[in-house]
Amino acid sequence: MKFVVIKRSWIVAAFVAAVVMIGGWVWLQPEIIPTIAPQTAKDDVVIHITTGELKSKTDDGKEIESYFWNPGTVYVPQGKEVTFSIYGVNGKEHSFYIEGTDIKGTVKKGEEITINANFEDEGMYRIICLNHSDIKNNGPMIGYIVVD
Repeated sequence: MKFVVIKRSWIVAAFVAAVVMIGGWVWLQPEIIPTIAPQTAKDDVVIHITTGELKSKTDDGKEIESYFWNPGTVYVPQGKEVTFSIYGVNGKEHSFYIEGTDIKGTVKKGEEITINANFEDEGMYRIICLNHSDIKNNGPMIGYIVVD
């Protein structure tokens, strides 16, 4: 019967290699980031919206742009108090209203406003920017609030 003699240095090297491989595997695992932000309190519903802008050039060199709400569609519960936190990123200012309600306001670049709402009726409500209402004015800048 033959015996294999393993040197201590080989055992140490194998152990170090195993630790490095396991550590590397753990380190390289992607961080899990939730797509739904935790609420500030159990019953609070806060929807974050920003203003965005797309720019491009046509084949003849004309610059074109369009503004949008980001996200373009949000879902809110029927009959529950909702806070919209709207941050102006692109565009100097956006005066808006929410169709079917008396809610209106203006968000300016670099500023955040909050709007409280409670939608009693289910359905789709549009948030419409008055500054960018059609293609001639780099729009239409319309977002959708789905109440369910």
